Amino acid sequence: MILDLLTAMLWSMSPFGEAKVGIPYALFNGVNIYLALIFSFLANLLVFPFMNFFFDKANRYFLKWYYYKKAALFVGRRAKAGAGKNVEKYGFWGLIFFVALPVPGTGVYAGSIAGYLFGLDRKKAFYANAIGILISCLIVWAATLTAMKI
Repeated sequence: MILDLLTAMLWSMSPFGEAKVGIPYALFNGVNIYLALIFSFLANLLVFPFMNFFFDKANRYFLKWYYYKKAALFVGRRAKAGAGKNVEKYGFWGLIFFVALPVPGTGVYAGSIAGYLFGLDRKKAFYANAIGILISCLIVWAATLTAMKI
């Protein structure tokens, strides 16, 4: 069970699935339903400080490289296009809504990038991401539990 919980946490921290994959993985592998929710949420939330550290320190250094800059602009444009209308118009609440959608391309990675690109206060961006992640986790958790009962 501990190994399954750790694997779920790694999935929750991964940009390839986030908690949208971590929670179902944990539940389908017999992890306690509440532990699956809590630990997947916390693991997904840990991404935000790492992303901000990356924006502050590493990003400035790597932007000197052509291929990195090209990839960063591509990712930035996608995050801005996905979250742009909501975050530009509604700010904090728009970022919550964007991160809360449990679909591919939304989540803490895109939410962190969008908050950074739109110049939201770091504290507000953290709270918006945290609330959005919690809503997303609850939706995925409830949907997975419902699917398991069917």
